[in-house]
Amino acid sequence: MLAPQRPGPRFAEVDAIFDACVAQARERLDADTVDAWLDLAFWLGRLGRGAEPQRQWLLHGAALLARLGPGLLAPLREALAALQKTPDGRAIGALLAVLPALRLFTVADATGWLAQVLALQRGSSVAIHHRAIDPSAALPVFLAESPGLLARVPVAGLGRWLDAGLRLHGHHPDRLAEFLRRESPDSRALFNRERPGLALADAERRLMLTLRALWALDEPILPLPEPTTDGEAAAALPCLEADGLHLPERLAARAGVGALQRYRLMAAHLAGHRRWSHSLVADNWSPMQRLAVETVEDARIDALLLRRFPGLGAAMRALHPTPPADPDDAADSQRRVSTLRLRLTRLSRALLTSESGDDLERECVARFTESLSRGESSTREMATLALAWVARSRRPSDQFAEVIFEGTQVDWRDDNRHLWRFIEAGDEEDTLGDQPPRPAEAEPDELPPRLYPEWDAAALAYRPDWVKVYDRLQPAGRAADIDALLARHHDTERDLKRLLDALKPQDRVRLHHQEEGSELDLDRAIAALGDLRAGLLPDTRVQMSHRTDGRDIAVLLLMDLSASVNDRVKDPVPAGEGGGEPGAESGETVLSLSRAAVALLAGAIATLGDQLAIVGFHSDTRQRVDLLHVKGFSEAWDEAPKARLAGVQGAFSTRMGAALRHAGELLSGRRADRRLLLVLTDGRPSDVDVADPEHLVADAAQAVHELDAQGLYTHCISLDAQADAYVGRIFGARCSVIDRVAQLPRRLPEIFLGLTR
Repeated sequence: MLAPQRPGPRFAEVDAIFDACVAQARERLDADTVDAWLDLAFWLGRLGRGAEPQRQWLLHGAALLARLGPGLLAPLREALAALQKTPDGRAIGALLAVLPALRLFTVADATGWLAQVLALQRGSSVAIHHRAIDPSAALPVFLAESPGLLARVPVAGLGRWLDAGLRLHGHHPDRLAEFLRRESPDSRALFNRERPGLALADAERRLMLTLRALWALDEPILPLPEPTTDGEAAAALPCLEADGLHLPERLAARAGVGALQRYRLMAAHLAGHRRWSHSLVADNWSPMQRLAVETVEDARIDALLLRRFPGLGAAMRALHPTPPADPDDAADSQRRVSTLRLRLTRLSRALLTSESGDDLERECVARFTESLSRGESSTREMATLALAWVARSRRPSDQFAEVIFEGTQVDWRDDNRHLWRFIEAGDEEDTLGDQPPRPAEAEPDELPPRLYPEWDAAALAYRPDWVKVYDRLQPAGRAADIDALLARHHDTERDLKRLLDALKPQDRVRLHHQEEGSELDLDRAIAALGDLRAGLLPDTRVQMSHRTDGRDIAVLLLMDLSASVNDRVKDPVPAGEGGGEPGAESGETVLSLSRAAVALLAGAIATLGDQLAIVGFHSDTRQRVDLLHVKGFSEAWDEAPKARLAGVQGAFSTRMGAALRHAGELLSGRRADRRLLLVLTDGRPSDVDVADPEHLVADAAQAVHELDAQGLYTHCISLDAQADAYVGRIFGARCSVIDRVAQLPRRLPEIFLGLTR
């Protein structure tokens, strides 16, 4: 059959492969599909992008069509045509080169991925008046990373992750490229949420309970870092370290065994090593000998596990690989490849199932079984058996650089680093000094941060582990400053005491028959006098006291300490009444009035006997939200919390959602009939790393919904005259707006008493 005519430009690189590619395509595709394949190749040659797009399509297009079907042609051509009209048209060759390497199963998958490419191009290219003028710096990164990304997540999950990256970093090319390479913690957290399977965080509690119940082992279970290579098969192996058991952060079902059962097998195997294995000096062992010792020792641990928990046997047999045929066994084999791992995997399966092949395997199985028949055996005895196997099975091919790894990894077994100790430092240990030090998460004098999610209203999903919240004890000032503030608001304090006196008797209950009290219990006193005159020993419990009954309230006051609280307050005195022009600044600041109001409130709550904690907050990007503890629930309202209240200062921004979530954690641990979270703020939620002013408002509203679900009542006192535009969206009707800030010291206690009356 004659080769088809080639219209358009001719390229030497294409001429060299054209006839061979056409011949291969005719073997794989029907005549109509071959014609359509060639038509797209000729069209690519006329794009003016050089030979590379046409060359890549000729090399890989036929195989793609054979795998996905001719339905791929129309969406692919449409996507390439759209890309050709942009400054990123030069990326067409790279797109066609990476397309065959993608984990795509249907035309719909391919169409979805192509749509993601175009969305990324539109969202990350430099544009003026909505017209792209420079190519996207992120598109080449996405094309290069796509094979590894699609090896872990489905196309739909990749699209959601990419959309999140564009929303967060679409205007920052460097940050977007970092996001696409999964170098940032937020990128990895969002990506892991899209991966199929069971997350270790969801299985951790059950695994720890199993280890405690069956092994009396109370060690942390820690996630392994995400692998840098493609696919779950390349994931880092479980390992046993001094700080705990390290397991993969996510697993899917395999070979009919569920993800949770796989996690249980891994945890049980590590627990068995912790109980029955002992380390060996590794300096005089060759890599081949160490590999053999690890294989036989792993088999011993599994045999002891099956002795205690025979129900694990079915899962082990299903997950243990059956290695492929040994290439050395083929008579015409000329391949220079090491088969050591294949032979060790066959030995491992024989030790697990007692189904041996050659004479050497049968002999090893017999010695292994005989050793375990005497008890638990030992690591040293397994090492002796492994060395004997190495001495008799060694082959010249074991020294070849190319090693067969396929079908040799036993699913639930670890990397056995705990089996070896080194007397002399080698090259492996020397390289450890080159590792960069881990950045400190917290200052030496403060607690490590708590990680909280943040609500993304555009995606209707959380950004996991997005915000770092630090707990700090507020540095103390001078308690006398608070006393001076209270003296300046003496009239307000006097009126407040009058309200409290009217409120207290409603819940006061007399306690009779007391050794000490505030009043004499007349009935008991008369009875004691009669006993005394009759010569009997009188009962001395003749006093009476009071306590509150039916009022069990825990209150946490969350103070906004952003930089805006340092602003001076406009003079509240109207024109014509003396005291200055309306709108003039007075000597008071929002912070000084807030201190006075909080001090009055704390005194009122102490009088009523309710539980109270006072916490301030401010934020400096999502990397640092400080919660400053002024008074704890168990502290009395005395000099120490007064001094801390005097020391509070305004700084930075107002990331309210994270502060609400952490305050809810603190309040949810209190035992009370009613738990009230009061928020005192002077402005809308904001932070310097958030461009959209509505994002943090939506996150704060979501945090309030979360607190409602926990049974915590939230009420906001806002000092912002413009609060009506947003505070209702966050707190609903549970808010009070104080337009004249000077009224705060009087209004704050009144609002509290109205909420708790």
